[in-house]
Order: sequence, then structure tokens, then C-alpha cells
Amino acid sequence: MGKSKELSVDLKKRIIDLNKSGKSLGAISKQLQVPRATVQTIIRKYKVHGTVVSLPRSGRKRKLSHAAERRLVRMVKSQPRITKKQVCKDLEADGTQVSVSTVKRVLHRHGLRGCRARKKPLLQKRHLKTRLKFAADHMDKDKTFWRKVLWSDETKIELFGHNTQQYVWRRKCEAFNPRNTMPTVKHGGGSIMLWGCFAASGTGSLQKVNGIMKKEDYLQILQENLKPSARRLGLGRSWVFQQDNDPKHTSKVVKEWLNQARIKVLEWPSQSPDLNPIENMWTVLKKQVHARKPSHLAELHQFCQEEWSNIRPEACQDLVDGYQKRLVAVKMAKGHVTKY
Repeated sequence: MGKSKELSVDLKKRIIDLNKSGKSLGAISKQLQVPRATVQTIIRKYKVHGTVVSLPRSGRKRKLSHAAERRLVRMVKSQPRITKKQVCKDLEADGTQVSVSTVKRVLHRHGLRGCRARKKPLLQKRHLKTRLKFAADHMDKDKTFWRKVLWSDETKIELFGHNTQQYVWRRKCEAFNPRNTMPTVKHGGGSIMLWGCFAASGTGSLQKVNGIMKKEDYLQILQENLKPSARRLGLGRSWVFQQDNDPKHTSKVVKEWLNQARIKVLEWPSQSPDLNPIENMWTVLKKQVHARKPSHLAELHQFCQEEWSNIRPEACQDLVDGYQKRLVAVKMAKGHVTKY
């Protein structure tokens, strides 16, 4: 037999009003089409509690005691990758048998939810040390220093955005309906490699890399684009060039050219993409390019060039002016990865 539906508050109030007017239980039951026992219960509760609103119920006794809940939460905090099924097994081994749903509810109640692990570079002790040193050495630098930095990096952009997620509204059995699936092609339908640079005053050159970039290719890109970009962005004479520690970037031939060209290079900690604001620029570029849905690689390259030049200088300046927050975040994380 199914659970009966609770009467509305308005209907309960009508029962009380009719009772106060002198009507009998049977008359009220007949007039409102409500069982006599229900009418009697509502009137009795009103006389005791003075209200017709449903009072809090105790509910079923909890499966886990407060101590067991704390143990469960400690277990998950110390082992973030543990599964709900494994938690159930570990609790069962201690003499407590609970369901996966119970574990899930307890964790949600304590603010713990299952999330996809973020992919970040592997940091060893030497990386943590150099990241902390970089943050400490540059913590006192003001906005004028960071506005003179020319940031650079390479990125790969796939034609169809291989990692793009798409959500659809569907019923349970319609997962493989063509309208609810997202077509994919191998290797994202092809991709292009780009080198780019930017400063607080705007975006600099964006160059396509043909094939696998070697140190000679990288040197040619710098020779053709570095100084022209710095001049176009109005960096003056005392600007600083930023690049990561990729072997091509730190090769002897590149170092010699940078020395001869009298270009000051920012000493950079390895495994630190979160310290390079151009990563945020790549995210913006890819989002804008994929929104235009390029159909072939030539069009992909064209859209990249157009969207790169369309990025507002104000957006670049805001990104650079907030750079000190990255250094503070690294210090607070004791050298580990940050949200940037």
C-alpha cells in the first residue's frame, strides 16, 4: 500500500475553524471528505502544540555514530583517491556495515564531493625549492616591472577541440541517439603548433611552427619576432624576456644569440606553467577559435591569427597587473601547484 499524501496546511486550518464553530468530528469529516480519525488527530495535535504545521520528526536512527563519521571523513581526507566502495569495505572490516549511498551522504554533509583530479606537472623537491625562491626574489617587484616583461610560450591547438566537453539534455535510454552524441576524429582532426608572446600593453607576434620545432627553428622565430614585438608593444629598452626551460630554449645557440642581442632573460623555475600568464591567454584563444568552428587547418590558423590580434590590451594589462597574486599563491602552497 502506498504512502498517503499529507493534508495541506490550509485544509488543516479549515478543520480547526470548523471544530471551533462547534461542528462534530463526523460532520467535519463528511464536509471536507477527510477520514474521521485524521480529523481527530489534527484537532488533538492543535490542542497540544497550538499549530497545524507539521512538527520535526526524529527519522530513522543514523547508521554511523558521530565518532564513525569523523573516522570516515579522516579516512577520505588522508586518501583523496579512495573510492566509496573501498570506504565501505574498510568500515565493514571495522565492524560497521553501510551502503555506498550512506557514505556519499555523509561525505556531502561534510563538504566533500567527488571531483575530477586536475592534471598538473609533477613537482619534485628541487622544483618546489626553485619555485619558492622565484616567488621570494620577485615578491617586492611592482607593476612597472611586470609590465616590462615580454611573456612567451608554445601551444598546440587541435582542429576540433579534442578535449572539449559538451552537455546534452536526454532521457536515460537515449545516450547513443545521434543527437546526443559528440562526433570525434582521431588526433582531433589534426593540429597546429603556435609560438606567441604578449606583454601588458597587448599581444605580440603569433607564429605557426612547421613540423617538430628544433632549436634552429626556435632561434629563427626569436630573430624574426622578438625585437619587433617588443618595439610594437612599446616596451622601451629595459624590457625582460620570459621563456620556460625547454631544452630548445636553453640551448647554447639560443643563449649566445640572446647575449649578443643584449636581451635580458627572466630566470625561470622549471615545471611552472601556473606562473606564466600566457597560459591564460592560450585558454582564451582556444575558446574563441573553437567557437568559430574551423573546418580545416588553414582556417584554424587564420582564426588563431585573427582572434589573437582581437584580444584587448586591457585584458592583457589586467592579467599582468595581478601577477603578484601568483607569487603569494606559490608561497602559501609552499611551492606546490596553484589555481593559476
